[in-house]
Amino acid sequence: MVVDQNFPKVKKYFLSIILIIFFSSNSFSEDYKFTKIVKLKGAWSASFINNDELITTIKDGSIKIVNIYSKDILNVKHNLNFLVHGQGGLLDIIHDNKNLWISYTEDRGDWKTSTSIAKARLNKNKLNFKNIFQAEPPIDSGYHFGSRLVIKDGYLFASAGERGQGMIAQDPTKHPGSIIRIYTDGRIPKDNPKFQGKSKWLPEIYQIGVRNPQGLTLSPFDGKVYLSNHGAMGGDWFGEVKKGENYGWKILGWGGRNYDGTKIGPKWKEGFTKAIQYWVPSIATSALTIYKGKEFEEWNGHALITSLKDRSLRKLIFDDLENIKEDLIFKKKIGRIRDIQVHPQNGKIYFIAGNSLWLMEKG
Repeated sequence: MVVDQNFPKVKKYFLSIILIIFFSSNSFSEDYKFTKIVKLKGAWSASFINNDELITTIKDGSIKIVNIYSKDILNVKHNLNFLVHGQGGLLDIIHDNKNLWISYTEDRGDWKTSTSIAKARLNKNKLNFKNIFQAEPPIDSGYHFGSRLVIKDGYLFASAGERGQGMIAQDPTKHPGSIIRIYTDGRIPKDNPKFQGKSKWLPEIYQIGVRNPQGLTLSPFDGKVYLSNHGAMGGDWFGEVKKGENYGWKILGWGGRNYDGTKIGPKWKEGFTKAIQYWVPSIATSALTIYKGKEFEEWNGHALITSLKDRSLRKLIFDDLENIKEDLIFKKKIGRIRDIQVHPQNGKIYFIAGNSLWLMEKG
């Protein structure tokens, strides 16, 4: 029997080739680069007002306009009656046709606050907001405000967290723990669930049973509204907003547990809305978008989910719900990711993360 002395070297060579192929097909590390645009301490959300500028909210109460090319920052005055309390402050902001909508922690007196929504005409000197929604009842809690905003066909969708109150999310006579749908001027649609068989529901409520939904987006491909929900110890999920339905919190635990380790409830059961994707253990889901753009054309139609806990970006291909594919795009590169925005013209991706505004583009 003749032994080939080069066999170990040949084996190592082929193993190296296999590893290169594997990591090339499963890693995007060579496909993009990051650039820090400006520091924005405490920034919570952003929205493009044109191709050059983003308007941003700072949790402590500031509103700023950032030029992504010159890096100039403009402080904008406003009249919001906000209270910084725990996780609360200024939250989401969106722009459409020279109008702005903002969700924020409204000071309702004696440390009671609500997730409220106000509207203003875009003005770079001062924003004169007028309330169009207040989550009732006001609650003395610094937890779980949500909150994201989406415009679809003249409707404003908003997510309102359950403020750490658990089973309040199962009470449709109270707003916390629900998805809201109103017109963009605050009027109530006459085809909301209250007027179609759910008489006990508050008129603004579209769906119930959510915990801390920090992501909400409209898909430009199928016209559906999607959300991401921040669970307890485990049980984060991504799903579709569905009229008159119930995601189950706190009857369901979505695979997670209470922070003291005790069980909450099953991951899912009949009669409740089933999420599209779950994360157990938790990744601390935050903002999301359904990507549409030129820079990462191959991602068109895919969901991009951001994370606070592992500071990651994940991509979901979910057109076939029986065969969902998830890719970890990056992890622990730019800090805790609070928001994600796609440039309306070139498709480059901007993040609010790690107290800064970041650009992600192909390398």
